[in-house]
Amino acid sequence: MDPDPMQFVEEEADKKESEVTTAGKSKAHLNTMVAISVALLATFMGVCKVKDDNIVQAMQQAQADKIDNYSWYQARNIREEIAKSTVAELTAQAAWAPPQAQPSYQEQIKTFQAVEQDQAEKKKIQQADAEKADKTYNELNYHDDQFDLSDAMLALAISLLALTALTQKRWLFVIAMVPAFFGILMGLAGLFAWAIHPNGLTRLLS
Repeated sequence: MDPDPMQFVEEEADKKESEVTTAGKSKAHLNTMVAISVALLATFMGVCKVKDDNIVQAMQQAQADKIDNYSWYQARNIREEIAKSTVAELTAQAAWAPPQAQPSYQEQIKTFQAVEQDQAEKKKIQQADAEKADKTYNELNYHDDQFDLSDAMLALAISLLALTALTQKRWLFVIAMVPAFFGILMGLAGLFAWAIHPNGLTRLLS
């Protein structure tokens, strides 16, 4: 029985069709993974953005509180020095004043000594409040850095995913998952206050 040439043609056509179908399925599968990854990363970035915005507002408030308290500290320090100088001046004058004027001098000296003591105590409170606000600012800035790093890593991952969809290179998808992992890690660290803070990279980007 002679071989049928059309049989080989049909088999070759079926083989090519099968390869095309497999390639199409592989391409569709890769595009699906890229689309799902981009959607999930974008959603996570949105959640982190809300939290980061709240942190930035709290940082601004802490900075304003620190400035206000240090301003009050300086003002009370000036008042304390003026009261102290006044007490010294009145004490010197009282030493040369006649006996009948002594009660008046002593009353004024006690008044300014009370002002001096009051300002000294309030100055300590203002300093403590300013230091507390500064500490709060630094703690918030720590988490703000985490969100900044997360945003940078996730943006890089999404860019690589876009290249993956364009070039259909699976190895690009694998590479994109590296910054995606670190971006998610830093985002979770910011959300749950984890002590993960790459100082070297933060200083480089600051």
